[in-house]
Amino acid sequence: MKKVVLVLSVFFLLASCTQVKIAYIDIDEVLKEYKGSKVAETEIKTESEKIATEVEQLTVVFQQKVQEYQKNIKSLSAKARQEKEQELMQEQQQIQQAQQMVQQQIQALGQTKIEELNEEIESFLKGYAKSKGFTYILGTSQQTKTVMYGEKTLDVTDDVLEALNDQYKSNENKSDEKSEEKPE
Repeated sequence: MKKVVLVLSVFFLLASCTQVKIAYIDIDEVLKEYKGSKVAETEIKTESEKIATEVEQLTVVFQQKVQEYQKNIKSLSAKARQEKEQELMQEQQQIQQAQQMVQQQIQALGQTKIEELNEEIESFLKGYAKSKGFTYILGTSQQTKTVMYGEKTLDVTDDVLEALNDQYKSNENKSDEKSEEKPE
């Protein structure tokens, strides 16, 4: 029995001596300066502009129909006028629905990109923490202020950004090489 108590005491003593190593990063800075974030932002902007152009084309065609209707309004009978107004109102509603769908698509794309970036950064940080011997890496930002105070030596934001961008560049080069290998 004494041996069991002694073994457990030694085990707990060693376990309590395990050093906890903590660092923190500025999440806002990582998201602002990470190349993957910049690429995602560009992709969202490009897709947004493409979709907006399509809806704008619908609007231009609709405005032309309205102008033509206004130009010919005096020559139309009351019934023809009413039918044309009804047709134009339906078309306007369709355009408004298309605009709402576009906004939802862009929001969904943005949300998907944010989730992908978060997963990518979290995955990277797990490997980074293990390689540097950190038990915890805390994230802070101007909004959350999770870390109210931390010694500047514990702020690994710049090191993480450099390593994360290097990894991104490496992955980008690998995907470029793969696309060059595949004949189209």
